[in-house]
Amino acid sequence: MIAGLGNPGPEYADTRHNVGTWWVEALAERYRVPLNLETKFKARIGRGWIAGTQVRLLVPTTYMNDSGQAVGALCRFYKIEPHQLLVAYDEMAFEPGQVRLRTGGSDNGHNGIRSIVSHLGNNKGFHRLRIGVGHPGHKSKVTAWLTSQRPPQAEREAIEAAIDLPEPVLADLLAGEHQNAMNALHAPKE
Repeated sequence: MIAGLGNPGPEYADTRHNVGTWWVEALAERYRVPLNLETKFKARIGRGWIAGTQVRLLVPTTYMNDSGQAVGALCRFYKIEPHQLLVAYDEMAFEPGQVRLRTGGSDNGHNGIRSIVSHLGNNKGFHRLRIGVGHPGHKSKVTAWLTSQRPPQAEREAIEAAIDLPEPVLADLLAGEHQNAMNALHAPKE
């Protein structure tokens, strides 16, 4: 299962906090996987084939801080283990245009990840696609940076280019070949 985190509603759609949602929606469009609203799971959900692997796509309709409600419920219902889960979300530690893959570890202060860990019974063993959105420079500016300011066009283009993963990288990601995917994602750009 691939989950893309963000906040619901048009006022948040183009904000940095929604880059995980952007990625899953782009995958859904690219591979023609319809995302349908499932209110009992508090999410938009789709099922289809991506790079030769059948996957479920999930975009929670909860706010970021409650993302675990949707992710945890779907994992329990479909018996998806944490190691079968990839969560895409915004990462302020990286500049726009940087994407990093990680398995497990702390939530690093990200409330969406904290919620998912909690709803998976404190299991941190899921995979994370961290999409760089940059940092505003001071912690007092973080909330506005993530949830109310739209990134300038150049930043948006850098983020969109970074999350348009090539088919071989997606295939490795979905086949569990995480080291190959990491090598491709983390290699210096020419």
